[in-house]
Amino acid sequence: MSRVGLIAVIVVLLDQLTKWWVVEFISPWQPVPILDGFFQLVHWRNSGAAWGIFRDYNAVLAVISVLTVLALYWFRHSFGIERPAAGWALGLISGGIIGNVIDRVRLHCVVDFLDFHIGEHHWPAFNLADSAICAGVVLYFIVSRRKK
Repeated sequence: MSRVGLIAVIVVLLDQLTKWWVVEFISPWQPVPILDGFFQLVHWRNSGAAWGIFRDYNAVLAVISVLTVLALYWFRHSFGIERPAAGWALGLISGGIIGNVIDRVRLHCVVDFLDFHIGEHHWPAFNLADSAICAGVVLYFIVSRRKK
């Protein structure tokens, strides 16, 4: 298995394990405070995309996600995956997308559980897959700006 594939598999496994734990041990809409006034665990279901946009378009989002992973695979060499950081970026992005697609197919929504807020300011809840996608995109932007 390639480095990119291994990273993607690890992301998917960690994502699905954390979501399983949340579904099993956290009641929906009953937050579990971790750092009072800053961070809590929740059990929220999102049938949309980031920040709940395109709510109730789960099937469409699942198809778009599968097509995106296929495109990433098809064009993987244009990412410069021979460079370790670019391979990490592609693995994080792919693994995150696949983790959320599994939820969309299995649960018809995505399980979100990481919930941050400071006073009145609240960031929408997200999950490990979302984090991997964002980290992968940021890493790829950094890598693409560097000279080869």
